[in-house]
Amino acid sequence: MTFPITDPTLIFLIVLCIILLAPIVMGKLRIPHIVGLVLSGVLVGPYGLHILEHSDSFRLFGNVGLYYILFLAGLEMDLEGVRRDVRKIWAFGILTFTIPWVLTFVLAQWVLNFALIPSLLLSCVMSSNTLIAYPLIQRFGMSDHISVRFSVGSSMLALFFSLVVLAGVVNTMSGNGGVIFWLLFLVKLMAFFFGMIFFLPRLTRWFLRRYSDAAMQYTFVLAMLFISAFFSDIIGLEGILGAFLAGLIMGRYIPSVSALMHRIEFTGNTLFIPFFLIGVGMLINCRLIFSGDGVLWVTLLITLVGTFGKAIAAYLSCLWFKLPLSSGHMMFGLTSAHAAGAIAIVMVGMQITGADGQPQVSSTMLNAVVLMVLLTCIISTMLTQRSVRKLVLNRERNEGQDNDNSDDGAMLIPMKYQDESERLLSLALHMRQAHRHRDIVAVNVVYDDVNRAQHQEDGRRLLTHMQKMAQTANVHLQTQVRVAENIANGIKHAFKEHNASEIVMGMHTKKGLSHKFWGQFAQSLYNGLPRQIMFARIRQPLNTLRKIQVAVPSRAEYERGFYLWVERLLCLADNLDCKIVFRGREESLSLIRTYANNRYPSARIETEIMQHWNELPYLAASIHPDHLFVVVTSRKDAVSYKKAQEQLPEELERHFKGTNIIILFPNQYGTDKEQMSFTEPQHQEEESAYALLRKWWKRITE
Repeated sequence: MTFPITDPTLIFLIVLCIILLAPIVMGKLRIPHIVGLVLSGVLVGPYGLHILEHSDSFRLFGNVGLYYILFLAGLEMDLEGVRRDVRKIWAFGILTFTIPWVLTFVLAQWVLNFALIPSLLLSCVMSSNTLIAYPLIQRFGMSDHISVRFSVGSSMLALFFSLVVLAGVVNTMSGNGGVIFWLLFLVKLMAFFFGMIFFLPRLTRWFLRRYSDAAMQYTFVLAMLFISAFFSDIIGLEGILGAFLAGLIMGRYIPSVSALMHRIEFTGNTLFIPFFLIGVGMLINCRLIFSGDGVLWVTLLITLVGTFGKAIAAYLSCLWFKLPLSSGHMMFGLTSAHAAGAIAIVMVGMQITGADGQPQVSSTMLNAVVLMVLLTCIISTMLTQRSVRKLVLNRERNEGQDNDNSDDGAMLIPMKYQDESERLLSLALHMRQAHRHRDIVAVNVVYDDVNRAQHQEDGRRLLTHMQKMAQTANVHLQTQVRVAENIANGIKHAFKEHNASEIVMGMHTKKGLSHKFWGQFAQSLYNGLPRQIMFARIRQPLNTLRKIQVAVPSRAEYERGFYLWVERLLCLADNLDCKIVFRGREESLSLIRTYANNRYPSARIETEIMQHWNELPYLAASIHPDHLFVVVTSRKDAVSYKKAQEQLPEELERHFKGTNIIILFPNQYGTDKEQMSFTEPQHQEEESAYALLRKWWKRITE
């Protein structure tokens, strides 16, 4: 066998072995696996044992991996949090660019005695950064943390500023850096942002609503990623900025709990991102440390000064924003690494020649930057792993102390038809808090008649398909096919056997027959089982919904299951990243707002007053085909029950035909804490009557 290896099969085999073994070995040594992948690239690369060549395949997969890192960072960004903290992100971005830029420029000019152009290029290298440690954030599920949001946003701003300065330097040296260049650059930049913001959301929503095939959706997402990166390159910026912007825009339509998101993360973290990290290691020539050209001295100086500048920016921002010190550690760790972006800036600088025809970037500076990449990658991953572990421990400690009002029982989904079952499962997944690991149970109940065997086989096939769908979202789905002489009784028995807390089921309606509105057995179910039941009629993929509108009856806050359904709907809106509007009496809305601010501060919640339940039909004009209308109703003799709710089937059939609807019957039992916080139902009625009397008296006196 000759080295370097050229056989594609062996090359791919060696890379897979590295991807498999590096995390295992690094885990034994208590070193982040990202460092292991980079060091493995150094070992097998052309400057190590030269087992593999840094060929075009590594460049291709390396670019894909780099785009993937930034795309995932954009996907997992909390867009509402970005809007809320945009000023702080800009402030941190300016600091993390300016401070390292100034310190590095001073170092290059007055300590290393570099010329002006190399000093500017080196300043751009050290002021930008690459989110090399972001996969660690994903692994620990901390992508929604405020310090991560600040770090990702500021990294994109710092890179953008660096590339703008680089473009100015390159075009000035080529004689094209006048006013016309900057005006043309500004026009191209505005056209790029306008095209991304205007066309990409509409195209994504149209495609995902029209095509549900998993492979087609994944291919579409990748196509949009590379189209965005391509146009970003065309206007004179790096493709990684386009990849990040694509992720930021498309994140609204790819919820974190969806199967599509799981496929994107799995493919990137398994193949493309490790390829990129190995490729970065293959560019590093550790032998240059002993070359005697002062490379080691320059490497240590720029690493020290550049990293010190990033640290000042991170901790200064931490103090300014009044964040805990652990957040400052995280911000410093994520923004201190330099990788492909730094090498790309230096490579562009190599093409700039002076009056003597010699490159403005010397081999010493090039080699020092390459070695600096290795050192900063190690520093960044070590700091980030240490910081993220502390944040995870703090989060778990706080969650352990936090009293949750939601029921931890399983969520039961009766299933019969495949299309409806897929949307019901998607609804359950989006209402489920991923970190709580609540069970989801799918049950298919068949009649005990002459066709029982065939129906059982059909049910098993359906539930097997649903299990595969749940597995793509990394969720275990329990299934059961059961025989019963009464469907409602079969569901009730399954509910008790699995210790479920609520039911999510489809709503089968028959045109013109209002008494059949709930379906064949639904009335028997919600009257005979006083737990939370949701009847859903979903006509389009959930991730294409733009708004959730909720009708809340008066005195809903006195129901024992009040916070349970509020929790589910807020979780749904938060996972879908769509606006949710609650309409009801101020007494109910104030409690909902307080709960949302405490539990889901990132949720886009609005409240509107609806004084009377007979206003329900007038809401039809404000509900569009891509909205979800949730009607919170109640059973007879419940605290929030009213006579007008008996007309609900006729009103929905007349005014909301074709609308995505959920009819929600609240829990009549509630959790232990809720039972402790409420007295007997008779006292609730007295208290609610007293509240009504006070309101009536207030209106008269006014």
